[in-house]
Amino acid sequence: MTAIPFRTAPVLPGRLGDDARSPVSDERFSPAMLAGLAAVGLDVTGAPPPVSSSDDLETVLAAVCAAHDGFQTLYETIELSLPGDSDDVDVSTASITGVDGNEITLHIFRPRGVAGPLPGVVYAHGGGMAILTTDNPVHRRWCTDVALAGAVVVMVDFRNACTAATHDPFPAGVEDCLAGAVWVHEHRGELGLSSVVIQGESGGGNLAIATALLAKRRGIDVIDGVYASVPYISGGYGWDRERRLAELPSLVENDGYFIETGMMDLLVRAYDPHGEHIEDPIAWPYFATEEELRGLPPFVISVNELDPLRDEGIAFARKLARAGVAVSARVNLGIVHAAEVIFRHYVGASTEAAVADVVGFAKRARGN
Repeated sequence: MTAIPFRTAPVLPGRLGDDARSPVSDERFSPAMLAGLAAVGLDVTGAPPPVSSSDDLETVLAAVCAAHDGFQTLYETIELSLPGDSDDVDVSTASITGVDGNEITLHIFRPRGVAGPLPGVVYAHGGGMAILTTDNPVHRRWCTDVALAGAVVVMVDFRNACTAATHDPFPAGVEDCLAGAVWVHEHRGELGLSSVVIQGESGGGNLAIATALLAKRRGIDVIDGVYASVPYISGGYGWDRERRLAELPSLVENDGYFIETGMMDLLVRAYDPHGEHIEDPIAWPYFATEEELRGLPPFVISVNELDPLRDEGIAFARKLARAGVAVSARVNLGIVHAAEVIFRHYVGASTEAAVADVVGFAKRARGN
């Protein structure tokens, strides 16, 4: 008689298996990632904010501005250095006018002394389309790295939904990014570009995708490819637990690992204060239909294993494939949301791989 080995139920990952699990007790975290979180006091599971997205708008916007201050301090003080770093790029600016008569600053990074033509990368920064300055040490370092790897990078100073002085909700940010992409396309010759791709992380990943969708909707052919890193695209951060588990379980599995869904839901309210665009794909690309995606340029979707947003990026990549879009997708193990951009000093190998992939993609894109 053959003995049947005893089998135990599989252990569910992250907080799916144990709601008390934290970065230090989750064995999937790389030691380097843990070191980076510990250095800034974020190696614990984040708690929900004291403010809810259902509170009055003034209260929500005040909380979002406070979140801006906290993340801005992190971005201005976190260690970013790696051995062999270079700043051998030329940086200039251009000013354009947006659809609302607003001034948009474009920061242009070019590798010094490198002859063109070079691929062009239009960069939109993270921050849930609501917070963080465009020109800060983290974003400058990322654009410098991409330029040094052989690209011309144009960082768009789009309007955040929330600042201390103004409230510019959807569609302000995506309109600014489209204006930036159109300007870069129109100046391909002057800039010496072989292609124009749009790239961003988190909220910038949303804007990269949404810009391509908006351009397609308007018949504007200026983008040769889209590289969306850890995209923040569902707006589903206030969904009940049952819907999260059924649709995007990483929202439960990794909640509070560096970023927390309650805080992200406040950013949603700042971006779309009255919920009028909850399933508008230009606001939340997760809801784009296959027909709306069909005919888009090539994509890369890159997600991180320990990110609450992981599953929405994966779901979107699968929808792109079903729509016939040329798409490559990857999952980076052992790291949290946008770690390759923010925690460069600690996860340098992930940063170097991400930079090389963005530039390689831009080089493969065919210019118009």
